[in-house]
Amino acid sequence: MAKELKNLTKRADNYSQWYNDLVVKADLAELSPVRGCMIIKPYGYAIWEKMQQQLDKMFKQTGVQNAYFPLLIPKSFFSREAEHVAGFAKECAVVTHYRLRSTEDGTEVEVDPNAKLDEELIIRPTSETIIWNTYKNWIHSWRDLPILCNQWCNVMRWEMRTRPFLRTSEFLWQEGHTAHATKEEAEAKAQEMLKVYAEFAEKYMGVPVLQGVKSETERFAGALNTYTIEAMMQDGKALQSGTSHFLGQNFAKSFDVTYLNKENKPEYVWATSWGVSTRLMGALIMVHSDDNGLVLPPKLAPIQVVIIPINKGDEQLAQITAKLQPVIDQLRELGISVKYDDNTAKRPGFKFADYELKGVPVRLAMGGRDLENNTIEIMRRDTLEKENVSFDGIVERVKDMLEDIQKNIFEKARAYRDAHVYECDNYEEFKERVKNGGFFLCHWDGTAETEAKIKEETQATIRCVPFAYEQTPGVDMVSGKPAVARVIIARSY
Repeated sequence: MAKELKNLTKRADNYSQWYNDLVVKADLAELSPVRGCMIIKPYGYAIWEKMQQQLDKMFKQTGVQNAYFPLLIPKSFFSREAEHVAGFAKECAVVTHYRLRSTEDGTEVEVDPNAKLDEELIIRPTSETIIWNTYKNWIHSWRDLPILCNQWCNVMRWEMRTRPFLRTSEFLWQEGHTAHATKEEAEAKAQEMLKVYAEFAEKYMGVPVLQGVKSETERFAGALNTYTIEAMMQDGKALQSGTSHFLGQNFAKSFDVTYLNKENKPEYVWATSWGVSTRLMGALIMVHSDDNGLVLPPKLAPIQVVIIPINKGDEQLAQITAKLQPVIDQLRELGISVKYDDNTAKRPGFKFADYELKGVPVRLAMGGRDLENNTIEIMRRDTLEKENVSFDGIVERVKDMLEDIQKNIFEKARAYRDAHVYECDNYEEFKERVKNGGFFLCHWDGTAETEAKIKEETQATIRCVPFAYEQTPGVDMVSGKPAVARVIIARSY
């Protein structure tokens, strides 16, 4: 059974299949009866909960409050912001009836044709429209601003080609929606939230990201600017891991949301929206994990330490448990999540393989000989290094190891990312090299035509104009025209 648990496709053989295997075998998620949707299993949801809790704390530190808005949105709302509806029209799920009935023979149910809605309802693909319709009732004066709201919810976007966590028809996310008196305030908020996402990705997920601004073609529908964090997966592809949008006054004008300024004159409100989703789970898997299974950052691992007794008989198990209980208590007092697995129905070898597959950062094991010698085996999941050490001082050693693992997986991922960022201004060279992955720092002439040609001929896209790299003059590698910016181009998920 232990071999079955670790029977993963190798990354080098088929990276895509390795990912799909790992999602299922590590008990993160499985496919649902509804095509394109997934069932997030308890272990997978526990990781998402830790992400959610930390992000929620960080949002609230910036003054954001949580609210909730309806799942169903009147179709007419989408008609008010043309660019926004055009961006989502092909992905919308539409509710047309409100009742079922039994068939004449009573064996099945069918949609009752007499229960047609007067106006169709859209299952939210995102909530700008219903939120800005609501803000019209909340905002009257400059004293009502800013409004800083976030909601944790699910959304629905029909997807033809799906993959668990990375792209599903229904997914979980948070969406922040803020309203401001001035352009400067709104722009500052959009950029502040981008920095929150970047800090979370790097400090908690251990995932290095590039911050930048999207090209006009890649912007969120209805936004004036879209800011993004882009992460590199182990196959060299990019994953857009969070976005923050400066919406200008587009939604305020569409929904007639104005406020009286200090001079008692009406002005349109300025807006932002920003979100991350369960796609972060995909990033967590693909940035750190290996051919043995998940590698989880300690700060997000549901189980940070697993302790496994290796005993012969109940009496020895009782002795080992008595020895280990103070350690378990001390670790928990430090806020470290510990699982003591004394389930005698499963062999130690099975447990080792299972927890390795699930990415538990630190494993402790104690057998009869350890009990006699006052030793314990400790293993770290990121390097798979293990050793027998003195039992004395094990609590401090575990605490230090968790901190070191968190640091090490980030440094390893950053070194990999940095080694795969290439400067390139030769299009023929680019077309060959981009097939093997990586981030390409290239000069771009700023035109949608050049952007479209690159995408059509290479399946690569402009990920962002990165903030981290100096903007130098140059010539577009495709058109030969003077460049307006250096951009990151990559194939992506």
